Amino acid sequence: MSTVIEIKNLIKRFGHKQVLKNLNFSVNQGEFVAILGPNGAGKTTLLRILSSLSKPNFGSITIGGYSLPDQAAAVRLKLGIVSHQPLLYGDLSAEENLLFYSRLYGMDHPQNRIYEILQLVGLEKRKKDMIRTYSRGMQQRLAIGRAILHDPEVLLLDEPHTGLDQDASNMLDQLLEQVATRGRTVVMTSHDLGRVANMASRFDILTKGKIQSSISVNDLPLHGLLEYYQSVLSLIDANAETKNGT
Repeated sequence: MSTVIEIKNLIKRFGHKQVLKNLNFSVNQGEFVAILGPNGAGKTTLLRILSSLSKPNFGSITIGGYSLPDQAAAVRLKLGIVSHQPLLYGDLSAEENLLFYSRLYGMDHPQNRIYEILQLVGLEKRKKDMIRTYSRGMQQRLAIGRAILHDPEVLLLDEPHTGLDQDASNMLDQLLEQVATRGRTVVMTSHDLGRVANMASRFDILTKGKIQSSISVNDLPLHGLLEYYQSVLSLIDANAETKNGT
């Protein structure tokens, strides 16, 4: 199985604060990796770097055989990005938004693909309506449609359920499952362990600037993801206290 994302010795600082500390991370083709960690652990920072929206201070990053930040334009063509901000134009319709992004991606004759996307995200009946009239859940569904419009190899999701109610979150889960089962490589950050436990094929715990633990869904202990996550964080905190006390 080929490696699609490879990060080695990544360092990211904001002023004097080092958020990511010699972080190493790799993802194989077709994997769905959930990055978990406490608030402030650097999850969003990591995805912004993978998205080419932020530059590292040190380290090597390759996505689909291209390096960041030097080959960012080539990397962006391989990526679909979804965050808690939908990145849509409120005064354009769903159809117009997708047409606009298809031009940015250099797609020829995108009408059939746009229709396919609107069907996939369940918005074909609202395709002429302005985005500002959409609910938060509808906007997020269209944001996923925008992200996969150009059929990217990698999908990056940064807390995509933020601000959604239960029904909208469930609908988003169903859509993500459809998208992920089409062979894409998916990396998603989340604080909702109960939700990602049934979605991801691998779970990486990011805290104190590094990936501290990585486990496949098949290797999870019987007590489940939440207790495993808590046990990893407790062990890391205990080791840090021991180190500081010596």
